[in-house]
Amino acid sequence: MITSDEKHHELKVRPDWRFLLSHPAHLLAFGFGSGLARFAPGTFGTLVAYPIYWYLAPRLSDNKFMLFLVLAFFTGVWACGHTGKKLGVIDYGGIVWDEIVAMLLVLFFTPQGASWSVLAFLLFRFFDITKPPPIRHFDSNWHGGLGVMFDDLLAAGYALFCMAAIRTLF
Repeated sequence: MITSDEKHHELKVRPDWRFLLSHPAHLLAFGFGSGLARFAPGTFGTLVAYPIYWYLAPRLSDNKFMLFLVLAFFTGVWACGHTGKKLGVIDYGGIVWDEIVAMLLVLFFTPQGASWSVLAFLLFRFFDITKPPPIRHFDSNWHGGLGVMFDDLLAAGYALFCMAAIRTLF
């Protein structure tokens, strides 16, 4: 999927492993390499959230996990902003740390069970891709690292709202 930034700017640098390893911000922004996927990098980035969550959740208290998410968000503002500037495309599709952090938030509130985990993934990806209001507004009007990170938090909110409604109804 080509973002509005990609339509109007050309890449200064073709991202590859050499680029990712040239700066910690690039490696983080590209989700440890998952953003290099040739097809659907956002989907691959979202999937990276699962092993991170499975590793951290049993080791951190709820408060520490939420603190981790806040730190991951603000680190992402820096890493995604820095990487986007180096690429010449602020919201390049391969920048997936925003999907990872947002999906970690969704997983934190997702009930136990494989079906809930699959539903969480599908709902988050649906809202991240379709960008219903106000997500599209923020995606188009907020720029830099904060803009990259923020619209995915809104998609996470939509996914969580839907899961809460489904859980209430069933």
